[in-house]
Amino acid sequence: VQLEESGGGLVQPGESHALSCAGDGFIFHDYSIAWFRQAPGKETEGLGCITSRTQTTYYAPAVQGRFTISIDNAKATVYLQMNVLQPEDTADYFCAAVGNNGNWCSYGADDYDYWGLGTRVTVSS
Repeated sequence: VQLEESGGGLVQPGESHALSCAGDGFIFHDYSIAWFRQAPGKETEGLGCITSRTQTTYYAPAVQGRFTISIDNAKATVYLQMNVLQPEDTADYFCAAVGNNGNWCSYGADDYDYWGLGTRVTVSS
């Protein structure tokens, strides 16, 4: 199982930005995917998740309404759309996967077995 995040970079405050998480080496719709981030000097924070079979999403209260997770099973890719970014959103962003037939998901880090290496988003003017 391999996951690769992409799309990180420098973003202006208030702008939107999207990240991608491409999966390889597993049957994508048998897994659920979550997004996490780790800001400098802080612990890993769960952002949300998506079930690959039903495409049900769950979000952490801190990002509910501002971040959106979507999935393209045909491309084995999960997306994280982030809106109205602020400097406090600066972090390394990770996607993670768990093989659970894609029927449930959580944004607890301990529930996930496979992780990408992350992509850095810096929100600054």
